[in-house]
Amino acid sequence: MAPVERFEIIYPPIIKQHLKSIETKYYSLIRESLETQLQFQPDVETRNRKPLKRPVVIGARWEIRFGPGNRFRVFYRIDYDNQQVILLAIGEKIGSRLWIEGKELDI
Repeated sequence: MAPVERFEIIYPPIIKQHLKSIETKYYSLIRESLETQLQFQPDVETRNRKPLKRPVVIGARWEIRFGPGNRFRVFYRIDYDNQQVILLAIGEKIGSRLWIEGKELDI
């Protein structure tokens, strides 16, 4: 059985902007959840990780939900050639609304 390939998680500078609108007490939860769930097999669909039917964020092909009440959403794409998961947006779902960088996003 071949070993499972490890993916590097890329945090572009825009992610820092998105995090500013989220309470700092959640930062470690966000980082741990992403590292745990996306380092290996980020393209395997689970209950909280799904391919997007239509892109919500430009270039995003996948979404992962986690945190208290699944309130956090991370949109990402996978670069198979370089074994990387590129994060494109981090937001917070409040009720039926998704907020990224303090702005409501239509979903």
